[in-house]
Amino acid sequence: MAHSQPQVSNHDRSADLGRAWDAIATVRDPEIPPLSIVEMGMIDRVDISDAGGAHVRFMPTFAGCPALLVIREQIEAALRAAGFSDVCVESVFDPPWTSDRVTEEGRRKLKAFGLAPPQKLDGGFVSLESLRKVACPYCGSRETVMESPFGPTLCRAIHYCNSCRQSFEQFKPV
Repeated sequence: MAHSQPQVSNHDRSADLGRAWDAIATVRDPEIPPLSIVEMGMIDRVDISDAGGAHVRFMPTFAGCPALLVIREQIEAALRAAGFSDVCVESVFDPPWTSDRVTEEGRRKLKAFGLAPPQKLDGGFVSLESLRKVACPYCGSRETVMESPFGPTLCRAIHYCNSCRQSFEQFKPV
């Protein structure tokens, strides 16, 4: 009895991969709508199966992120709308997300949104000084004070600029 060869799809995996990334890039961060989850660096990996299915490894910014389920559902919906019928979105915590993953475009958009972008840590530690002396996203002054290390979400702190007299939030480095 002869064994038949497995059927190999003729679809273009690189085109499917590009289409998947484009779809995922439409998913906005629920807490910072001007930024996509791609700009936030929350996508660890996207794989396309031989059959054209999409598997996404998604890194939440915090383990207890209340938007985790919403983001996962939005990724699935975006991929299905892009024509993927077999979709798997996996939340992963290894490797952990760090604020260093925020893209330069994401940092620009954070600042335009009125949030001081996190400083780059490059594997280093967050110092108390790095949380206190933050450049104002409105005027650029470093004459700022931290009013509270606790903002409206776990990832933000509240600051005040003595130069332009604006309150602003800082996206904390993690």
